[in-house]
Amino acid sequence: MAVETRMMNCIMCPLGCEMTVIIEDGAVTGVTGNICPRGPKYAHDEVTAPKRMLTSTVQVEGGLLPLLPVVSKSTLPKERILDCAAALRQIKVAAPVAEGQIIVENILGLGVDIVASRAMEAHQE
Repeated sequence: MAVETRMMNCIMCPLGCEMTVIIEDGAVTGVTGNICPRGPKYAHDEVTAPKRMLTSTVQVEGGLLPLLPVVSKSTLPKERILDCAAALRQIKVAAPVAEGQIIVENILGLGVDIVASRAMEAHQE
């Protein structure tokens, strides 16, 4: 039986608890140091299938600015973040764009949409 002890900071709330996580044969068997009940769930998810939000930009044609900030609508598998960022480098959108508008639906087949995190007006000449 392989037993590992890992220290991690919880990011589920502003407290940022420093937790000690016990992992036995790849499964979380104990979590200490958390103040709120979200810590153990975060530790379990981080050990078994870490996920992250993605914030990036895409190119805009005809907009007031050359780049549009975008964000994933929910978390993505951590190991696919760089692949998703590379895919976004190939995207160009035309202004105007509304905040919350879907820019890429179901990015890389992961079931997560990429949306505009701000509105972008068209450039008026």
